[in-house]
Amino acid sequence: MSTQPLTLAAVNRMDEDAFVASFGDIAEHSPWVAKVAERARPYPDRTAMVAAFVEAVAEAEQEAQLALLREHPDLAGRAAIAGELAPESRNEQTGAGLDRMTADEYDRFSRLNATYRDRYGIPFILAVKGATKDQVLAAFEARLDNPADIEFATALTQVQRIIRFRLEDRVSA
Repeated sequence: MSTQPLTLAAVNRMDEDAFVASFGDIAEHSPWVAKVAERARPYPDRTAMVAAFVEAVAEAEQEAQLALLREHPDLAGRAAIAGELAPESRNEQTGAGLDRMTADEYDRFSRLNATYRDRYGIPFILAVKGATKDQVLAAFEARLDNPADIEFATALTQVQRIIRFRLEDRVSA
């Protein structure tokens, strides 16, 4: 992944394989999102590109949406501790301070992650860019009482926000 954002013109010139190679990781381990979003090219602007990715997630079959949600790592979970997060996930969690927790905070996250997964069958997903660990914990606790259908929709909305943030980092306006 380049450190310089791509121009929209460069994105629109890519063939399908190059596009999927460049953006297949935007949605955690789910290159199908990029494959679907690619069909909306050429994009008139970055907003349209983001919309194509968001729509790809929104219009997918429920099984594909569920698989996408399950691909997301737990916040401050085992993958983070083992250093196995995708670079963007690692940067997002680090930015929220999830790499600098006390033992008590880590235990609290572990309990919340386990409770959430048991209750909903998916990891807790929150677009943590710009958030603090206290804000993440507050959102975690607030969402634990949601009905399953509301939480599924909320998790998808959070994935779409993550996608937007990641595309905004990779493609210039």
